[in-house]
Amino acid sequence: MARLKQSPAAAGWMAVAVLLTSGCGVLDSSSADARAPGASYEQAYADHEPLHVVGYPSTGSLLVMQELVWDIADGKTAELRKLATSDGSDAVAQKTAENWIKGYAAGARGKVTGDFYDDGSERQVVVLYFHGTHQVKDFTVRLDGDAGKEDWRVLMKSTDFKDATQAPSWAPKEPGRTGSIMKNNN
Repeated sequence: MARLKQSPAAAGWMAVAVLLTSGCGVLDSSSADARAPGASYEQAYADHEPLHVVGYPSTGSLLVMQELVWDIADGKTAELRKLATSDGSDAVAQKTAENWIKGYAAGARGKVTGDFYDDGSERQVVVLYFHGTHQVKDFTVRLDGDAGKEDWRVLMKSTDFKDATQAPSWAPKEPGRTGSIMKNNN
């Protein structure tokens, strides 16, 4: 059977045709579409500074905190609200999301470190350090949902802006300073 040869020019034109007919989606890596419905975790990860980690998160607690930081950074109130635990009302989660975005969006767009306390099997306290704005905020994440179908969610009950942006008095000023590392190593 004879083998057909393809010239380099024909291969180039074929690649151009594929890109043009696909809407050049392969070339578009802008963050404008990174968190659109159906956007992949990988694309969102590529478009944001990754969360720096201190302590010992579970896979689920790390994932929900990473999504929380991205949603705050992108001003995605509806997406952030979806991360709320089921024991609060939608109105309270909505107001809390708005407060967190207003208070932390600038810091969430830069370097953020999550200091994960406790063992992360069912519940974890996480202190976020927003390095660019020098803000510190504690969050509680936990498993939430029907047994066997649980997912990690964020406790969202801070409808007062001052309360929603209050730095924890007990947390170290910098990540890893006598915090989660010391507690988890004892």
